[in-house]
Amino acid sequence: MTRRPRSLRSPLPQRDGIDAVRLRLPVGGGWGTVREHLVERLAPGAEVIDGMLSAGEFVTVDGPVAPDAPYVGGQLIWFHRELAPEVTVPFPIEVLYRDEHLVVVDKPHFLATTPRGSHVTETALARLRRELQLPELSAAHRLDRLTAGVVMFVVRPQERGRYQGLFGDKAIKKVYEAVAPYDAELELPRTVRSRIEKVRGVIAASEVPGDVNAETQIELLDHRPAAEHGGPLGRYRLRPATGRTHQLRVHMNALGLPLLGDPVYPTVLPQPAADDFTRPLQLLATTLVFTDPVTGREHRFTSRRSLRAWDAYGEWARGE
Repeated sequence: MTRRPRSLRSPLPQRDGIDAVRLRLPVGGGWGTVREHLVERLAPGAEVIDGMLSAGEFVTVDGPVAPDAPYVGGQLIWFHRELAPEVTVPFPIEVLYRDEHLVVVDKPHFLATTPRGSHVTETALARLRRELQLPELSAAHRLDRLTAGVVMFVVRPQERGRYQGLFGDKAIKKVYEAVAPYDAELELPRTVRSRIEKVRGVIAASEVPGDVNAETQIELLDHRPAAEHGGPLGRYRLRPATGRTHQLRVHMNALGLPLLGDPVYPTVLPQPAADDFTRPLQLLATTLVFTDPVTGREHRFTSRRSLRAWDAYGEWARGE
């Protein structure tokens, strides 16, 4: 088994399923000690940095960094950030499949796939590393935090590129289901093609002029008449041929069919409270189909979840 070079392997164990942060000290810059650079570079301030240095919490492959250690450009240093408390997402992750190469799970709504922003320990990756005792587990792809369904993780770091390549090479079939308004005049099925761009720092992605980079096949599976507190409803099968940020949500919204529970499209709404799990986005990654690039096995993984708005539309429409 190929292992990462010693210089790249963290000397610190994970904490709550989260890797230590790795810093490479810049070459040059005029700092006399490592401490001077850390105080200038990191947010906590001199008092916190001094406390961490005294406690041996900054380390190199050779051991803890001394408070007066001389600065060496290019040196690698690891440490654990102090993590803010997170609201527990009160839904389990169901493991659909596990072997020595893959872990495939059925992710609930509201749980991020990988650490990002304010969601760090309460993510599918961190949870699975802890629960399955697989510290080197990594994600082959991501689902939005608000999207539920099938997600694939890789057990061995050296095999991650081969599984990620399935997505880049379009060698994997992805199927989603969604619940959205029903429009009897809209002709379906159809394939939507457009250019979608996401500006850093802007919540919503947008369709813009230019070469097509996003393609989705959209099919109506069923529809229901208006309920007492809501309009007619459709259940849709979505087959993305590409994987742009928010692609399915953008394409459905462009057809006048914004997904139920979507806090971004067509209008960006105020963020709900961190412990508000009452209105999940009605989007579910139902199926992944592919040939395993490592073992050659044919895989088909299917979510066991369903979409609440379709199962109980009257209650959903009343906000129950």
